[in-house]
Amino acid sequence: MTGDLSDMAEGLADAGTGAAAASAIERERGATDATGHAGGGACLNCGTALVGPHCHACGQRAHVHRTLAAFFHDLLHGVLHFEGKTWRTIPLLVWKPGQLTREYIDGRRARYVSPIALFLFVVFLSYALFNALGGGSPAVDGTAEARARLETTAATIERLETRRDAAEPARRAEIDAEIADLRSEEETLRTVLGAIGGKPRGGTTEELIPKNTELGRIVEHVSENPQLAIYKAQTSAYKFSWMLIPISVPFVWLLFPFSRRFRGYDHTVFVTYSIAFMIALVAVASLLIYAGSGAAGVLVLLYAPFHLYRQLRGTYALGRFGALWRMLALSLFAWTAIALFAAVIFWMAGS
Repeated sequence: MTGDLSDMAEGLADAGTGAAAASAIERERGATDATGHAGGGACLNCGTALVGPHCHACGQRAHVHRTLAAFFHDLLHGVLHFEGKTWRTIPLLVWKPGQLTREYIDGRRARYVSPIALFLFVVFLSYALFNALGGGSPAVDGTAEARARLETTAATIERLETRRDAAEPARRAEIDAEIADLRSEEETLRTVLGAIGGKPRGGTTEELIPKNTELGRIVEHVSENPQLAIYKAQTSAYKFSWMLIPISVPFVWLLFPFSRRFRGYDHTVFVTYSIAFMIALVAVASLLIYAGSGAAGVLVLLYAPFHLYRQLRGTYALGRFGALWRMLALSLFAWTAIALFAAVIFWMAGS
């Protein structure tokens, strides 16, 4: 129970950190509350003479708050990013992603959360959710326990075989039955060790991947403690999730290689909004599956290709056929990008 509470606390902390990071990028400069100390005729931040409610030089409000109520308002805003533009952005991202992407590219941005701010917030919030569900902490290493049990079983079999040789014929049948049960357990333990990274049945990892190679060294490191390697991979994926953006942009460019209308910036905005939505979709599906609604979780994931189709069509003003074949191609490209990202993450986890 204590571990669950600890995971929940860490998850909420990550959510708060992520929201603060996204809020720092997205929020207006200066304070967010007009109550408290007044700045007089000059900006308290840079000293510029004030000509309105905001400083025209640095953007800070003329009035800065010094009350606990305003402080906790800022805290709530930082954690939840609670403002009108969020509620204008989310519905468009879910149902009209092409319109959202196109408007942001064309410069109509004041009403919406920027793609990078939304991406950061979704990544941190999703990681917090996985932590809260128990997926963010390293599990107890079962490899050492299985190996110890295997050694104990083998030693017991050896003792029973020695005892059997000196036993009477009637007693030998009982000992043979005990040995048979232990050998069955031994076989099961060897299978388990092979599955979780111990010595595999029927051979060793070195026979397939030599240890003197870089890949062999990584495999050996992961095999020593697979649970720790998985935890490191999860943490690295969370910290370096931004790498998905530069990895994915060239694949989108390949869909419009000779276009003079659509540039790298357009593709970057498209990719960032798309990845943010897909991460959120996976988080929602995971939550439904964790709650026992596996069918609902699968249905949620099936919305992904249709969302990609709508975003392509709306962003790049494509016809139905043009959006359809690009959606299919981009779906294949997406798996390639994910594979490249996973390779880098597991390389980092094994190093």
